[in-house]
Amino acid sequence: PTGPCPCGSGLPYGECCHRLHRGEATAATAEARHVRGHPVRRRSAVGDNDTVAKRGARRSAADDPTGPCPCGSGLPYGECCHRLHRGEATAATAEALMRSRFSAFAVRDIDYLLRSWHSSTRPARLRLDPGQQWSRLDIVDTDRGGLFDTIGVVEFRAHYREAGRPGTLDERSRFVREDGRWVYLDALPE
Repeated sequence: PTGPCPCGSGLPYGECCHRLHRGEATAATAEARHVRGHPVRRRSAVGDNDTVAKRGARRSAADDPTGPCPCGSGLPYGECCHRLHRGEATAATAEALMRSRFSAFAVRDIDYLLRSWHSSTRPARLRLDPGQQWSRLDIVDTDRGGLFDTIGVVEFRAHYREAGRPGTLDERSRFVREDGRWVYLDALPE
C-alpha cells in the first residue's frame, strides 16, 4: 500500500489506515487520524477519545513538534495539526478542522484560528485569554462533515484550566466549505 491515505491525514496509506484495516490499529486511532468515509466501526465516541487524549497535549507543542498533538490524535504535533497550522495541508473533514482549531487554541495560533473561520462570521480581531490552558478534546458526536459533504456539525467537549481550576466548554459547532476548504461557521444554540 503506497500513496497518500484517502483519510486526508497526509500520511502514506501503509502507515495510516492500512494498519487499521489489517487489525494493527484501533478505531480510536483511526478516528484520531481523522478517518472519515472509511468503513470503520466507531467504538464509544467519548471513551476512545479519552484514552487517546489522556496521553496528553503538552502546552509546549508549538515549540516541540515532536511532542503529542494537542488534538489527542496520539500523533506528534508536527505530523498532525501543525501541518494544517503552517498551511501545508487542509482539513479533510469537519472533525479534522475542529481538532486543528482546538490545537490552535492550545498552542495560541491566532492566525490559524482566523484563517479557519468563515468570512461571514470571522471577528476582525481575536484575543486569547493568557490564563486559559486548553488540555484535552473529546469529540462527542459528528453529523455529516465528511469528505464529500459541504456542511457538518461537530459536538465536542474541550477541557481547560484557568487560574488553576479545571473547566469544560461543551459546544455543537457548525462547519461549512468555503472556497473548497472546511471552515468554522458558528456555534449552534443549545
